Amino acid sequence: MKRYRDCTTKGNHIKELPVEQRPREKLQASGPSSLSDLELVTLLIGSGTPRSPATLLAKQVLELLDKTHADEQVQPKEIVRIDGLGIAKATLICAALELGRRRLPTKHKQVIFPCDVYPLIRHYGNRQQEHFICVSLNGAHEIISVNVVSIGLVNHTLVHPREVFA
Repeated sequence: MKRYRDCTTKGNHIKELPVEQRPREKLQASGPSSLSDLELVTLLIGSGTPRSPATLLAKQVLELLDKTHADEQVQPKEIVRIDGLGIAKATLICAALELGRRRLPTKHKQVIFPCDVYPLIRHYGNRQQEHFICVSLNGAHEIISVNVVSIGLVNHTLVHPREVFA
């Protein structure tokens, strides 16, 4: 899997990056689909604190989101536990997630070929750790859910069958 295409190549602060690699400028030049999940969350956070730059906070938010099942919603009180994020940023992140959920098409996508799943999981390709992802289908091969079952190390992850079937 690819490594994070994150904002931390030269440092943790956005202002230390070359202008063309900053998330806001990158979005304007190439569109939102060119940004990694980390860069998108960094844009939502905006600015961090002197101790916790926005990129580090965004990484912690993504880790929290990865641990949350697709059926559950992250609550602002969970995000506020991240040192450096207050209630304003937590509610902004929750609102953005809810808006994304509401705008998703309600029609279930049918999986005919393996490449049909790729658009749903491609954003996991730039994570630093291996992710074991379970894509659940119904009898008509329509996607029911996409869940992260296990998060491992840089080059492997351990998965027990009970975690997959749960």
